[in-house]
Formats: sequence, C-alpha cells, structure tokens
Amino acid sequence: MTGPGDKRCAVVGIVGRTNSGKSTLLNRMVGEKISIVSPVEQTTRNTIRGVLTEDRGQLVFLDTPGLHKSEGSLGTLMNRMARHASAGVDVLMVVFDAGTRPQLEDDGWMRRVLTMEQPVVFVLNKSDMKPFYEQEFKALWQTIQTEKQMQREVTWVATSAIHPAGAVNLVDTLFALAQPCADYLFPEDIVTDYPRKLAIADVIREKLLAKLHQEVPHELGVRIDAIDESRKGWTVTATLFVNRPSQKGIVIGANATNLRYVRQCAEPELSDIFGVKVQLDLWVKVEKDWMKNPQLLQQMGYMGS
Repeated sequence: MTGPGDKRCAVVGIVGRTNSGKSTLLNRMVGEKISIVSPVEQTTRNTIRGVLTEDRGQLVFLDTPGLHKSEGSLGTLMNRMARHASAGVDVLMVVFDAGTRPQLEDDGWMRRVLTMEQPVVFVLNKSDMKPFYEQEFKALWQTIQTEKQMQREVTWVATSAIHPAGAVNLVDTLFALAQPCADYLFPEDIVTDYPRKLAIADVIREKLLAKLHQEVPHELGVRIDAIDESRKGWTVTATLFVNRPSQKGIVIGANATNLRYVRQCAEPELSDIFGVKVQLDLWVKVEKDWMKNPQLLQQMGYMGS
C-alpha cells in the first residue's frame, strides 16, 4: 500500500507527428474519453490536459496537435502549440507511428530531444501492425546521435493504443520516471480541466469528421456560441464554419441528414459526459479564410484572450 509520502507526480507532454495515435493513447491511459480520435489528420487542435490519479500518484498529460506542414494561421498556431507543450514538462513522451517507416517529423522530434534535460520516452505505437518498424526508428536515433556527436538516454516502449492493455506498461514507465511529491497536482476526482465549450466543440467536430471523411477535412471549425442551462438540461448553440459556399451544402447534407447524424451521435455522448440532457442547435456559416481570422481563432479557443 502506498503511503502519503510515497506519491509520485509528473506533467507529461505528449508530442509527435500528426495521426500517430497520441489522442488514443491519452484516452486509454486516463480511462475516459478526453481527446477526440479520428483518422483525419490534425484532429487535435488544442492542448488538452488529462489527469490520471492512482494510489501511487498522479500523471497530468498535455495532448498536443501533431506537427505537420503548416498552412495559414491555424496550421502555424498548431505547430507552435505542439512545440511549446514540449518545454517545461517533467517527462516528454514522443509518440511514433511505427506501423510506417520514420518520417521527416519523427527525425525532427528526435533531434529536438537531444538538447532536452527532462526524461524522454519514445513510444513506438501500433505494435500490432505488420510490418512494425521498431529497428528502423532505433537505427535513426543512433544515426542522429552519431551525426551530432551527442549521446542521450531515452526509454523505449512498444505498445498498441487500440488494445485495452496497451497503456499499462507505458503508465508504469511514466510513474517510474515521475518525481516524489507531497500532494496531487489536481483534485483526485478530476480527469481534465479542458474548458467545457472546447470539449463540446471537439465532440461535434469529431462526429462531423466521421461523417464527412475527407470532403471538408481541415476547413471546418466549430464555435460554441451559447450554453443555455435549465432544469430540463442544456441547449447548446454552435456555429460550424466553412470556407466556401459549396462546403455548406456538404456539411448540412441532403435534407439536413449530416446535421441530424451529428446530433444523434453527439447529444447522447455529451449527456453522458456532463451528466445532463444536452440538445444541440447547429448552424452552418460560410466565412472565407476563417482559419486566418485571429478573432474567430480566439473564439474557438486556439488563441489566448
């Protein structure tokens, strides 16, 4: 039994290239859905804090947008958020999609890690895939160290985020790297301090991405305009932004089928998350180049006030 003085705590930054499985791993480790998951790149657009509390201590996770070739203000902002989250954390967890060969972004993270002081865990995700490129990633790491004439100790963990036991060894590794602490960083019953409006917007966007696939991939934004709370539940008004008039019809769907799909999928999930009945009132608006509009980006939570 862990005693009061035996707790270990750490703030863990989760970084890596886009679509490497960072959000799926976070949800698996925390045990609840904190970050949305989608096969569409750039699904995560905000830094999301998830909290895992056990008898042995507490891990606070920062899930970041995946690094990618930036286009416009939003893309540049997402890359900056990912890099910023890697600084000042207690442990850095770099997630690699080892179901594919190392990419340019993987090389970049390895080079960045060389100059960091905090403990680093290299997570080779998708170990259930065949082929699994574990040796190629380890060879790349050795090549970079030789090239830079620097040696840096890292911890390697191979796992698969899609399997229930996939995060067990990873969590054990992170607790082993955490430092002793006098008390938890967050109250024990908190699993996230992610703002309510942003969490609702993320769920709505996830359902749209699942329905639309690649039709409106990165040109869709969701802003929560109001949450009307009553005894019967919440009515959430949201505006869905697209860049072009042609995209508006795609998002709405024939006879509003896509919007109905989003409501049918998102309302029960949000009701379960918040413990109240949630109804969605969805509106679609054409706003050319909304991803370059600082005011809209701020309203959607991508920029500070």
